[in-house]
Amino acid sequence: MSLTVYKRGQLAKLTSCNSETIRYYEKINLLPEPTRGSNGYRYYNNDHLQRLGFIMKSKSLGFSNDKIRELLEISRGIGQHTRAEAKALTESHLEQVRQRISDLKKIETTLSQISHQCDGANESADHCPILLSLFDQNLAKV
Repeated sequence: MSLTVYKRGQLAKLTSCNSETIRYYEKINLLPEPTRGSNGYRYYNNDHLQRLGFIMKSKSLGFSNDKIRELLEISRGIGQHTRAEAKALTESHLEQVRQRISDLKKIETTLSQISHQCDGANESADHCPILLSLFDQNLAKV
């Protein structure tokens, strides 16, 4: 059985991850450092590919690097960790996402309201309702 190896550029292409981001993940220990050939090139294997795929999918779901690290730890410690740990971490993240959605809906409503107050005329912005509303201290309570 032959071991598949990839250079960083190949790994980046396979995972749609920027090669500098791969270096960053190595630096912060999300991705283990690859072996180096006698030529100095870094060689990644299928474990790197799988782990980077996990990281990228987790990132696409909005998990922070610290939470990804926790998920990876749970996944590595089969028998030492429970599904309840993974679920609790995910449920906590889901609640944060829901809160951000709620906050974004409030922002959308406020932006829509102030945008509708302006006629968009090519006149002086001295009395622009949008700019005036941004100076309004009540807006900070959004």
